[in-house]
Amino acid sequence: MTDARPRAHALMDVDAFALLFDPPRLDRLNKLSDGAGRMLLPDADDPASIALLAEAEILITAWGAPRLDRARLERMPKLRAVLHAAGSVQWLVSDEFWARGIRLTSAADANAVPVAEFTLGAILLCGKRVFTHLRSSPDATWNAWTARGIGNVDRTVGIVGFSRIGRRVVELLRPFDGIRTLVADPFADPRAVAAAGATLVPLEEMLPRVDVLSLHAPALPATQHMIAAAELAALPDGATVINTARGALIDHDALLIECRSGRLDAVLDVTEPEPLPIDSELRRLPNVAVTPHLAGSLGTEARRLADTALDELSAYLAGAAARNPVHAADLVISA
Repeated sequence: MTDARPRAHALMDVDAFALLFDPPRLDRLNKLSDGAGRMLLPDADDPASIALLAEAEILITAWGAPRLDRARLERMPKLRAVLHAAGSVQWLVSDEFWARGIRLTSAADANAVPVAEFTLGAILLCGKRVFTHLRSSPDATWNAWTARGIGNVDRTVGIVGFSRIGRRVVELLRPFDGIRTLVADPFADPRAVAAAGATLVPLEEMLPRVDVLSLHAPALPATQHMIAAAELAALPDGATVINTARGALIDHDALLIECRSGRLDAVLDVTEPEPLPIDSELRRLPNVAVTPHLAGSLGTEARRLADTALDELSAYLAGAAARNPVHAADLVISA
């Protein structure tokens, strides 16, 4: 009997594959597709991998996958679908990829869940000045009962980018009746923003009004250093900047000046460069918390990404529409 399973390979690094595909998910992958005895291909340019990829109909990609440029795609004449078990695909695809009409899906929606949860936690902890307290000198005078500018009542949070993650953060903030939420995004629909529980305003109008500024825009040429000296100066004294998006959105030199003065606080899960140099002054300031890109899917959370890719594989095999498709036009305003 002929094996009707399509040829598929996981194109990613070894650690990513181990994180995504625990035994139950690997079993599901093997039942749905044929990996020709070698499902994982960590090096697409290895001669042994090249021979296998020549027969591949489906690729499951994640961290460590190479850019699918013309040279590599020419070695994959049977490729029909790429199912990305991670978030951004901006770096993965090329003009040649789109020209070939290959189906592309992403697990960005699944990856948005932990990022939004992390951001919600950071916003609430910033309202209580937790990060500054943890990093203050043990003998510093601190009276939390009488401290001004502390608490999560009568606060305004600004969300920059009504993206998958930005929208989720808005929705997660909705139950907190002491928090007002503003959104700045030139592409957002005011009705959709209002339905999620926020108000759409221009960025320049938002900045002077917020206690917390949380960034959720994609890294594009147009968003490079979108929060620079002028934008930071517009924030009120005591405001906190949270970045769980991409480090390039913030001018770190300008941020250092503001945080060094003590006027602003910051929570940086992403930085430019990433990681920050060990001797970076931002690491030493008591009002700056730097975390090592923890917000995205880690540990058990990564299983959501594998499940998304496997669901897309099932849909592809059934001849159904992709559940989380990515089109070339999408990448103009998203990652």
